[in-house]
Amino acid sequence: MMDSVPIDDSTAKAARAPKKEKRAARRRMTGKERREQLLDIGRALFAERGFEGTSVEEIAAKAGVSKPVVYEHFGGKEGLYAVVIDREMRSLLEMVTGALTGGHPRELLEQAAFALLDYIDVYTDGFRILVRDSPVAQSTGNFASLISDIATQVEDILGREFKSRGFDPKLSPLYAQALVGMVALTGQWWLNVRKPKKAEVAAHLVNLAWHGLDGLEAKPRLIGHRRS
Repeated sequence: MMDSVPIDDSTAKAARAPKKEKRAARRRMTGKERREQLLDIGRALFAERGFEGTSVEEIAAKAGVSKPVVYEHFGGKEGLYAVVIDREMRSLLEMVTGALTGGHPRELLEQAAFALLDYIDVYTDGFRILVRDSPVAQSTGNFASLISDIATQVEDILGREFKSRGFDPKLSPLYAQALVGMVALTGQWWLNVRKPKKAEVAAHLVNLAWHGLDGLEAKPRLIGHRRS
C-alpha cells in the first residue's frame, strides 16, 4: 500500500482554479486622443486614395471603432476632410511666412522656395491632399486659394522692391501670384520625381525668378502682332 503524499492547501486551490488568460489592460482613449487618431487615419487615406476613394467605414475600421464614433466627432467624412485640409493649409502658410526672415529680396525668394519644398518633403501626405480636387475643397479652401494666400504674403515684399526701383507697386500682386505659382507647380512635379536634390531645385527656381526680376522692364511691350 502506497503512502499518501500531503498536498499543500494553496497548491490544491491553484489546481482547482480555472486558468485565466493574462490580458493586457487597454487604456480607453480620451475624446481628444480619439479625434487625433481619426484625423491621422483620415489624412493618410485621403492622401492615398483621395476624398471619393475613402469611406467612413474604412476610417472607422482602421481606428477600431464603429461608424457612429466618426460621425460623433466630425459629422461625417466631409467634416473630417475639412479639418484635415484646414490644418494642412495653416501648416504650410506658417512654414512659408515663418521662413521669410532674410533682408535681401533674393534671399527671401530662396527662403520661400525652400519652405514649400521642405513642406513637400516632410509633409508629403498633406501636400498630396492639398493638390487634389474634391467637392469639399470648394467650400473649405483649395490649392489655388492656398497659393493666393501665400502670394499675399509676398506682395508686400515685392511692392517695396518695385517702389524702390521705380516700378508700379500696384503690379506686385500679379508678380507675386506668378512667382509663387511657379514654385508651387514645380513642387508638384518634384513631389513625384524627387530629383534633382531639393537645394538644386530651389537654386534653379530662384535663378529663373531673380534674373527675370533683375532684368524687368518698367513697361513691358509685346513684339507680336496681337495687342489685345
